[in-house]
Amino acid sequence: MGETNKRGDVYQPMKKPKEGGFRATLFIYGLMVLDSVGFIANIAGLVLYFMNVMHFSISGSANTLTNYLGTVFLLTLVGGLISDSYMSRLNTCLMFGGIELLGYLLLIMQAHYPKLQPEACGKYSCVNGTKALLFYASICFAGLGGGGMRGSAPALGADQFDPKESKHIASFFNWFVFSVTVGAALGVTFVVWVSTNKGWDKGFIICMVCSFIGFCLLALGKPYYRARVPGESVLLRIFFLGLNWFCLLSSTCFNMIICYRVLDKAAILPEGTTPKKWKVCTLTQVEEVKILTRMMPVLLSTTLMNTCLAQLQTFSIQQGALMNAKLGSFNVPPSSIPIIPILFMSILLPLYEILLVPILRKLTGHPNGITHLQRVGVGLILSAISMTLAGFIELKRKNAFVDHNTRISLFWLSFHFAVFGIADMFTLVGLMEFFYSEAPPRMRSLSTSLSFFSLSLGYYLSSVFVEIINSVTGKLSSNNMGWLEDVDMNKNHLERFYWFLAIVSVLNFGNYIFWANWYKYKKDVPVDIRKLIDQSFCDASSSLTPRS
Repeated sequence: MGETNKRGDVYQPMKKPKEGGFRATLFIYGLMVLDSVGFIANIAGLVLYFMNVMHFSISGSANTLTNYLGTVFLLTLVGGLISDSYMSRLNTCLMFGGIELLGYLLLIMQAHYPKLQPEACGKYSCVNGTKALLFYASICFAGLGGGGMRGSAPALGADQFDPKESKHIASFFNWFVFSVTVGAALGVTFVVWVSTNKGWDKGFIICMVCSFIGFCLLALGKPYYRARVPGESVLLRIFFLGLNWFCLLSSTCFNMIICYRVLDKAAILPEGTTPKKWKVCTLTQVEEVKILTRMMPVLLSTTLMNTCLAQLQTFSIQQGALMNAKLGSFNVPPSSIPIIPILFMSILLPLYEILLVPILRKLTGHPNGITHLQRVGVGLILSAISMTLAGFIELKRKNAFVDHNTRISLFWLSFHFAVFGIADMFTLVGLMEFFYSEAPPRMRSLSTSLSFFSLSLGYYLSSVFVEIINSVTGKLSSNNMGWLEDVDMNKNHLERFYWFLAIVSVLNFGNYIFWANWYKYKKDVPVDIRKLIDQSFCDASSSLTPRS
């Protein structure tokens, strides 16, 4: 068993305890810069690729993108689980990197050869047959690779510091997100311009080359990494034990209490059963899963913010296609408008880390300036403000187009994009720090992946909201068309949808305040170390008795 600190946290043994530090994280920053060039460019541009090349409808392309991104960020949990339990975090990153490169290769093939692309049909989706197989295989491989890598890379970087060095870990996450924004800035400008003006195949080639160089750079840093030995999957053992107890109990007392008691049952060896790995859990393992469970309300409270983010990557991009995109003599691609929040994050993250954190540290006495949950809360309220502004800007755009036959500047979108960029800076970094710091050491990759899992839920919820809003408002309108259903965006009511999200975001902020006040940080929870020391399976057999 590894080292144990005063709080009772059990750390896995280090292979190279003298390595690590900021020097090791430079390779990880390099990977995130290079891989984010393509990853973020695709987040910004794929909605137009789906619409113009794969011939999805407006709502079809938006929902396809949000479902794709939801799946990508859901797959971060797979990367986190593997890197915690089966492979080192470095090898996990490299394995998923190879899968991502395969996805890019398939995207290049379909984008390059018109025979592999569907014909326009005027329907929700025009792709079918072998073309559909190639299309979905390409985005599945790219999504699995990109998501899996992001499930392990943040924890790999944070592992380079001693867990007691909270200031250094907080700094790492700030610079980690900064490296993502630097790559994103290149992606949504240069790569998006190449894709829309020179060909989507050429854009995908740039994405693949940048990612390949990034993964080579990550591999070169192996001698400097402070690597953790992967341990067994506590969640999987709890899951299978839970199934066993559920089957045992459901025949006699099926009620909601069972769901809670299953965790305690996992540490109890049924009478007459031989102690084996998949038959009983230690008390420590049960407590670790309970810690993860306590963080779930905070996670779910951030989901709606990511639903708002999905609109900036779908409908706002489609808005930009109907606006004046001239910057002097240069025609700005609508997919490049996310450069505005990215620039804000690129400027504000270093200022926050270098200037604001030391000031806040002196004022609050907290090593990170403000707590993780306070940082998340700032982002949530800013996201509601962003959606409010987005509604007014869409109303201005539509009135100018319909009433005066003029196109307002694309840069009107910069107002709500900028506010949301600041919101994302606070919330994403705050969540990553929160889950890494509060999670049990053996589950830190998986826990950090929950920050991206919130993104996944937000994207899926966006698709659900679009369908529900269209269904409900279509029944109430005279022409049976929902707010977002018409192929002509100027006939839709996107501004109402934005305001709907703003109102729900304010209500959700109240919900978040409740859970943030309810949550007790790990260091504030009294721990009886004796109750958390791992028991051998033989000891478990003799000391634990079945519940009646």
